[in-house]
Amino acid sequence: MAKVTVRVPTPLRPLAGGLAEVVVDGATVGGVVEELARAHAGLRRHLFSPEGKLRSFVTIYLNDEDVRYLQRDGTPVAEGDVLSIVPAIAGGAPTALSSASRDRREAIPSAADAFSRDDLRRYSRHLLLPEVGVAGQKKLRRAKVLLVGAGGLGAPTALYLAAAGVGEIGLVDFDRVDLSNLQRQVLYTTRDVGRPKLEAAKERLEALNPGVRVIPHGERLTADNALGVLAPYDIIVDGTDNFPTRYLVNDASVLLGKPNVYGSIYRFEGQVSVFDAQRGPCYRCLYPEPPPPDLVPSCAEAGVLGVLPGLIGTLQATETVKLLLGQGEPLIGRLLLFDALALKFRELRLRKNPHCVLCSPQATQKGLIDYPAFCGVAAPGDEEVGGAVPSIEPEALAAALASTDPPVLIDVREPMEWAIAHLPSARLIPGAELPERVDEFTRARELVLYCRNGGRSAHATRLLLDLGFSNVRNLRGGILAWSERVDPNLPQY
Repeated sequence: MAKVTVRVPTPLRPLAGGLAEVVVDGATVGGVVEELARAHAGLRRHLFSPEGKLRSFVTIYLNDEDVRYLQRDGTPVAEGDVLSIVPAIAGGAPTALSSASRDRREAIPSAADAFSRDDLRRYSRHLLLPEVGVAGQKKLRRAKVLLVGAGGLGAPTALYLAAAGVGEIGLVDFDRVDLSNLQRQVLYTTRDVGRPKLEAAKERLEALNPGVRVIPHGERLTADNALGVLAPYDIIVDGTDNFPTRYLVNDASVLLGKPNVYGSIYRFEGQVSVFDAQRGPCYRCLYPEPPPPDLVPSCAEAGVLGVLPGLIGTLQATETVKLLLGQGEPLIGRLLLFDALALKFRELRLRKNPHCVLCSPQATQKGLIDYPAFCGVAAPGDEEVGGAVPSIEPEALAAALASTDPPVLIDVREPMEWAIAHLPSARLIPGAELPERVDEFTRARELVLYCRNGGRSAHATRLLLDLGFSNVRNLRGGILAWSERVDPNLPQY
């Protein structure tokens, strides 16, 4: 006989004492399932037909294999195997309830006077869940959640938190809606282009749920204001897109003792976790230091699959609701990785760093710091990111290109970007190929590099300077600035 872990699906857990996993002794799959039904009699009619056969609408997996393609219920099991019960479901039809669940269901009418008739209808699917019910819905209504960023991650998170009935939702953002946002930022519509994001977001969220109060914070989060902005909220949701703000959000959350629901995205991959220094690691335990500037490009530089932030943001909303309800197992001490191309999730364990400068007993950082300097980037409004490089304005470049001795113009973007738009006299040399192709322009009197908005070409300019070039400059603002200030007919993307 072997000890086998049986994973019980959510619809059947009320019949298994609410357990998600049960350890059962058995020699075969059929024997394990029979023993499970013997221990929890309510499961029998869901697992076996009246003739004693395993039901066809319940699939059994041994580890990762469907037992129908092994030896069915006669498949041998070994010590440590995992048996997963996978029943057919269709949108949440109710199953038989345990007596405890039934008691909670019957308690709803007497407690429901806390909600209006419209509220009872709006949240009816929550009220039917024993894990939520009236008491849980009250917790959501009393909750205050701050979303730092109302972009790709903040948009789906805000929508689902508002729909769930979270009473107060704070939004930190200072940007305006751009047409390029609409590929992924589902909070906004074409009619919102040009509007402040917070104005459009508040209007949309309150239209979705008039019972939710939306608090706009239309300011850049800094070390000077972060503690004051975060302090009134129960949970902080990190939807940022840059390292200085990400470290700032983490540090302020740790100092205030608040959970930080983390999400990040890059091209086709995403990460989700919950950093709560009172119960587990913080973001600095995972990443004590940020990467060098320009080593990890933003979505504006590298691109992102439009549906990816929808998925990651929805997972952040899920973790937030679980924390507010005090239900389930939050992602504290766990990092969830998602690969959209492979459609695979992976989970990694995180440890609290005993030497963390912020959350360990030996912490040396007692307050907020200069985050742009810590991350090696310029503060907002400063001239260059990641250290000064020689640059040229679009108008000055236009004049230089029209002269009798124009500079050599190098486009460091990727070929698919070149196909969208490029400057007529430019030469395409993607940034990754630049070090191996320097012989192509060593004789140039002057070089000007450009990319989409100036970030990658600033990095490439720095690289050439380090290689000994002294006659190289970066086009400030990239091809977008050229389109805006020199040639409006050049397409933007």
